[in-house]
Amino acid sequence: MELTSKQRSQLRGLANSIDTILHVGKEGIGDNLVKQANDALEARELIKGKVLENSLLTSREAAEELAQKTRSDVVQVIGTKFVLYRPTHKKDKKDKIVLVADKKKK
Repeated sequence: MELTSKQRSQLRGLANSIDTILHVGKEGIGDNLVKQANDALEARELIKGKVLENSLLTSREAAEELAQKTRSDVVQVIGTKFVLYRPTHKKDKKDKIVLVADKKKK
């Protein structure tokens, strides 16, 4: 699913108040980091990550690679931080993120 600019904007606003929970270091993106990201995305839908100075990846590269491996969308990349979004598969989740509908002009 490709995010629209309005949905991306909505998610950026929601991401301002969340803490960074992923850290990409010199090992890059390994199986443990992908599992951690998957678990966090399933629980929260929206996560923030940071690429540490000793990493060989840029924040854009890390975000794109993690997004591909977790089947999520890159919401934004600013400096060393990035935000990923993936809707949860849990039907009973109480505080699901409801994305704004994209209204096309006629």
